[in-house]
Amino acid sequence: MNLQIVKRTFLTLGFILLLLGGCLPQKASPTSLVETMSTVSPDPAPRFRVLAYVTEDTIPELIAYDKLTHINYAFVLPRSDGSIRDVSNPWKLKKIVETANQHGVSVLISVGGWGLEKEFEAVAADPAIRAVFVQNLVDYAAKYELHGVDIDWEYPVVGVSDANYLALMRELRAALPADVLLTTAVPAYGIHADGIPAESFEVLDFVNLMVYDLSREAHATMEMAGQSLDYWQARGLAVEKTVLGVPFYSRPGEVPYRKMVQADPAAAQLDEFEFAGALQYYNGIPTMRAKTELALSRASGIMFWALSQDMTDEYSLLAAIDSVVKSQP
Repeated sequence: MNLQIVKRTFLTLGFILLLLGGCLPQKASPTSLVETMSTVSPDPAPRFRVLAYVTEDTIPELIAYDKLTHINYAFVLPRSDGSIRDVSNPWKLKKIVETANQHGVSVLISVGGWGLEKEFEAVAADPAIRAVFVQNLVDYAAKYELHGVDIDWEYPVVGVSDANYLALMRELRAALPADVLLTTAVPAYGIHADGIPAESFEVLDFVNLMVYDLSREAHATMEMAGQSLDYWQARGLAVEKTVLGVPFYSRPGEVPYRKMVQADPAAAQLDEFEFAGALQYYNGIPTMRAKTELALSRASGIMFWALSQDMTDEYSLLAAIDSVVKSQP
């Protein structure tokens, strides 16, 4: 064979191989993979959060899953030795998780509640007990296939238990799977709120501001909602981690909104209503709509206590929230 022809043949084959090599899929470098993984968040908040606290008196079939993004099931109770007391009706929690999954709604277990300061103090102060408690919550979330854990410690004290609260949150975040949320419920503002360390914001996916029970009378006004947002965001809580809390009940009588509207449908449009001979203060539909608009402009979600206190018809507070959220472009 002519030498020139052989050379040209090899050159042609080499050029073809070079072109083919450039078309082959390129393998991602370890650095780029790590960088990608580090940006993944368990709750990227692609939409405005609408979070309902539900209790054991909630009927799963009556939950308007299509109007919610998150459900907090209340409560699992901590014990001083790090153990936890399960909910009374585990079948109900399982049913809610099963149905919520079908609607793309995240279900979290809320831990604690009012009047459990001593138990939280004991658990968080001792590293060994704290480790037991953390593992019990991790196991509980796995057992019920939950999407998150919500800590409702009312309330850590500045200089006494705030550092222990921070240690508990950091250890929980480290122990929970990356795709399991960690959240907390906090006071609106004031001395009790001061016991929540700002450093905890780093490990929390979002924070539920309990802007209610601030007085025996007008316990959850628009002004209070604005003050709460001012307080927490001045302390460094990011807008994307701020969830504004609203009540579905009155003060001073703790009358469910549902009962007042059943007594007189006109109560749905008011914030004050006389029920059983006493004046009650609450949030009717106009205020609930206004608070939702406030949350849309200054927070990343709205939450409420509690779903079973609502109506399920045209007077529903959740329906009022939903109409505002879904009216957004």
